[in-house]
Amino acid sequence: MTPSLEHTVVEPNSPPAIDDEDYPAYTMGRAAEMLGTTPGFLRSLDEAKLITPQRSEGGHRRYSRYQLRLAARARELVDNGTALEAACRIIILEDQLAEALRLNAELQAPTEQS
Repeated sequence: MTPSLEHTVVEPNSPPAIDDEDYPAYTMGRAAEMLGTTPGFLRSLDEAKLITPQRSEGGHRRYSRYQLRLAARARELVDNGTALEAACRIIILEDQLAEALRLNAELQAPTEQS
């Protein structure tokens, strides 16, 4: 599973999905404020294809909680001296490993109950 989400238009009349971590609830400014970073840093993550924010009807970037977690991890790595491109690759690999472990646990669960 690649963490990058496709550019899509957020439906203006759709109800907010409070529990959906993929729901694009945060504007770029709010996301940058929450992460203690700049909008430019978030744009650089988009350019590096780590996160691809969804777009509002007006074309503004909107971020999900899942994307904010990835951005926070990228910021942590970059703040510790990791190059942005390397940080993005690390995060993608971490995400893929977590997904593989989750799937493995799901597949083993029925076997353990027998």
